[in-house]
Amino acid sequence: DLDVQKGEFVCLLGPSGCGKSTLLNAVAGFQPPTRGTVTADGKTVTGPGPDRGMVFQEYALFPWMTVAENVAFGLQIKSMGKAEIAARVEALLEKLHLQDFRHRYPKDLSGGMRQRVAIARVLALDSPILLMDEPFGALDALTRRTLQDELLRIWQEVGKTILFVTHSIEESIYLADRIIVMTYRPGTIKQDVRVDMPRPRDGASAEFNRLKRDLSLMVMEEQQRFSADEIRSVTAD
Repeated sequence: DLDVQKGEFVCLLGPSGCGKSTLLNAVAGFQPPTRGTVTADGKTVTGPGPDRGMVFQEYALFPWMTVAENVAFGLQIKSMGKAEIAARVEALLEKLHLQDFRHRYPKDLSGGMRQRVAIARVLALDSPILLMDEPFGALDALTRRTLQDELLRIWQEVGKTILFVTHSIEESIYLADRIIVMTYRPGTIKQDVRVDMPRPRDGASAEFNRLKRDLSLMVMEEQQRFSADEIRSVTAD
């Protein structure tokens, strides 16, 4: 079983195809679990809900809407007043350094800026649980670190619960309170690792690199299982 406490930042780590995104989609309510149940705040998840916000790797922005309109979209569905929507959108644009881009369209933005907009749109809904499926996976290293720092700052300010999928061992150590290492198929919990290092974390420290080595061995073991299965499959064909 996987239990995530209120306000925790938990990363799901494992080889490709182990079910990290499938687990996240089950929590989001996009697909039912094949076994067991998913509960959020004591209630069984049967579909998407306002208590869970999702950030995708592909940004999922509306190309015909400006930055401000994308951030405001979910609030308009909630039938909030115009003044309240405008105030919340403005606050989030400033929080994510988007205030100078409010009238731009997604096609005019870099990948990092688009992901800022996607995060702002989810934060606008004020969901207590944020689900993030490799949101920084397509970004260059510098932009990725900048957004990691911004995400940590926002998380510490607003106290959301975050479940974050990543392939990056360094990213999981830098961000998480706990790292859930998953096995290759069937995807189960191989290890629940608590990261007790103070933030901000130094990627050059001995403690950081000891944990990186330990996690690398765990993930490599599962990756080798995947490779062995692939070889057996090709041989059988």
